Amino acid sequence: MVKNVHQYYVYIIANKRNGTLYVGVTNNLERRVFEHKSGSVKGFTQKYGLKKLVYFETYQDVNDAILREKRLKKWKRQWKIDLIEKENLNWIDLSDNWFVQMDSASGAE
Repeated sequence: MVKNVHQYYVYIIANKRNGTLYVGVTNNLERRVFEHKSGSVKGFTQKYGLKKLVYFETYQDVNDAILREKRLKKWKRQWKIDLIEKENLNWIDLSDNWFVQMDSASGAE
């Protein structure tokens, strides 16, 4: 019997380089980033305009992903910045081309 392989993501989203950071976990990164970008979920990320996916990691075990998220949330801010810049020095939005229709609807190109 083949076991379903699930993927879970720990991610960091920001409003700008060295700006406000949010660490989260999800089983559907594209959907979750869309929720952040569209502001459809009230809370911290909407309040601070966090819409740039600047870092993520992939896990197959949900418990590993949750543990990593909890650990990252306890990290010092500079450690998180260093983690982001190790992989994404210029803080490029890693989801920049994921939502072409949303960009078109808003008039952005």
